[in-house]
Amino acid sequence: MTDTSLALDPAEMPSARRLPGDLAIWVFILAEMLAFAVFFASYAFARSKDVEMFNFYQQTLDRNAGAFNTLLLVTGSWFVVLAVQAAHRDDSRAAARRIGLGFLCGAGFLTVKVFEYAAKFGAGISLSTNTFYMFYISLTFFHFMHVILGMVILAILWVKTRQGAYGSRDAHGLESGAAYWHMVDLLWIVLFPLVYVMR
Repeated sequence: MTDTSLALDPAEMPSARRLPGDLAIWVFILAEMLAFAVFFASYAFARSKDVEMFNFYQQTLDRNAGAFNTLLLVTGSWFVVLAVQAAHRDDSRAAARRIGLGFLCGAGFLTVKVFEYAAKFGAGISLSTNTFYMFYISLTFFHFMHVILGMVILAILWVKTRQGAYGSRDAHGLESGAAYWHMVDLLWIVLFPLVYVMR
């Protein structure tokens, strides 16, 4: 009995699962996640040296604001997923609308974070106040800058999607931008409990 699969045209064979987006964005994402992993490990190590101090100052953070920001980023990622799905259906209008909603979620996150920073800086807190605040400000600001970059990417994707650049035939650029935005979301999902909640 002959193996008929060898005679099949590659175009007729079932398509293999592929990594969404471009390989370059995944290399960049892994590098960024490695940088955050080092930061998170440093935080955990410093905390283990003075648990009482970290626990005391952790209570000065606004957990409700942090939880609301978590909800905003998770919702923003959900809209971006819906945008990619719409693009795969060649529905550029729906895709652009959902990218816009994801962008608004990011803007909401930044607004809440600015109010948090204003309250801390207004109380005279800075990087040199103590080790906890040094990590809190450094980690959250590093993430803050990643959210800004993610929003710039979403803005570019919104413009290109409205121009019909992405569809069922080619959505690599949109998928790459979406992957970056999901990384920003994932990092906050680790950062929020680590810095705001865990005792």
